[in-house]
Amino acid sequence: MISASQRLWRTSPLTYVALVLAALLSIYPFYYMIVIGTRSLDSINDVPPPLTPGGAFGDNFGRVLDNDAANFLTGMMNSIIVSSVVTLSVVLTGSLAGFAFAKLRFKGSNVLLLAIIVTMMIPTQMGLISLWGMMQDLGWYDTLYAVTVPFLVTAFGVFMMRQYASQAISDELIEAGRVDGASTFRIYWSIVLPALRPAAGVLGLLTFMETWNSFIWPYAILTPENPTLQVSLSFLSYAYYTDYSQVFAATAIGTIPLVLVFLVFGRQIIGGIMEGAVKS
Repeated sequence: MISASQRLWRTSPLTYVALVLAALLSIYPFYYMIVIGTRSLDSINDVPPPLTPGGAFGDNFGRVLDNDAANFLTGMMNSIIVSSVVTLSVVLTGSLAGFAFAKLRFKGSNVLLLAIIVTMMIPTQMGLISLWGMMQDLGWYDTLYAVTVPFLVTAFGVFMMRQYASQAISDELIEAGRVDGASTFRIYWSIVLPALRPAAGVLGLLTFMETWNSFIWPYAILTPENPTLQVSLSFLSYAYYTDYSQVFAATAIGTIPLVLVFLVFGRQIIGGIMEGAVKS
């Protein structure tokens, strides 16, 4: 006889059908992006529309590189630099602050944590004008400092790591490190950081993707000669004419780093989310 727990975890054919449909709906936009990026501009308007990749990707991407207004390679390199630096900083500062709020006792910790949570409720767009003026005063207009420094620490990163550290790290483990004579930073580096690795992987990937896809702030503070990738892609479209084969070819290349990052750290994402769900 099948128990209640076994019935709960049994999957019906309808479940597999739903999962397959969800997967197809998720993958199809990326597939069609590749189809359009590998087709000539004339064939895009065919009826019915093309559903298989063509052989014009080299020509399309060559026109992207020849487009002086887009500065595609500069945008690609700038996005790699900015996303990598911001991700590394957010993970380190978030794990440090999260460890402090979760396991260290100091006056005002609850008030500071509440202030951090409150900042998460304020839309980023509300501070763009004042931030733009600050970057002008610092002389950082049209520099990568302007799109990097303001985002080196995030409230979400601190809060997420604090919540994970409070459950993943026992007080006894911290006390054992102190008994062995380890300093607070040594405890963080040797005990806390390895224990926070699943959450750090998830936070790092979310931060990398968010920074990579950022558009409004880089568009406001950088010039067309020194763009990030998303700003560069916007210059491939014109007011009265858009070469979609060129745009989708560039978008396909710009998506490769995100796909590689997800493939490399995908298990870390799933493992971190599942472990956090089990702990909660």
